[in-house]
Amino acid sequence: MSSDKTENEVGCSSCDSTPTKHTQRDNKDKLIKRLNRIEGQVRGISRMIEDDRYCIDVLTQISAAHSALDAIAKELLAHHAKGCVSKAIQEGEGEAAVQELLQVMERWIR
Repeated sequence: MSSDKTENEVGCSSCDSTPTKHTQRDNKDKLIKRLNRIEGQVRGISRMIEDDRYCIDVLTQISAAHSALDAIAKELLAHHAKGCVSKAIQEGEGEAAVQELLQVMERWIR
């Protein structure tokens, strides 16, 4: 993250070239912990492959890691819609913010 952010801030850019900051004091630590757990899951998957574990067991763990990442993405998407997009709409920049949101959703659901 950039150096101008204080601890426990999650920022995202909405519809302009300057990033906006939205504080998620409770959520940032939770998101980082969840990502650290996912990182551990992925390392575990690597060890499973190295140990020639049963394919279905490996695929099950990959599915679990994928689902965990999707849950984080959903949370961030909701935060963006409720915060950044809402603010952009209030400031008269709603069309661009909604377009950006739709583009992100399109990439995400592929």
